Amino acid sequence: MQDHYAALGLSASATLADIKKAYRQRAAQYHPDRNAAADAPQLFRAVQTAYDVLSDEERRKTYDDNRRRGLLDDPLETAREIWHTYLNEALK
Repeated sequence: MQDHYAALGLSASATLADIKKAYRQRAAQYHPDRNAAADAPQLFRAVQTAYDVLSDEERRKTYDDNRRRGLLDDPLETAREIWHTYLNEALK
């Protein structure tokens, strides 16, 4: 599974505006018409796929849920995030 946040150079806490901005920058950087590198088309497709997933609220939620299950993230950091969220909700 590809890390879509890394493809756009973002953290998982990025806003939709951050995602759009990063997409525009990376798409321009890796567009095959502007970049003659051999891996430019592959990187451009990765950026497009990342934007398609992260810009759609439902697809992003599914992707983030899979990341939290440990498919990509550090398990210790994931556990901290889960407990932090749980305790904040429980103590309200």
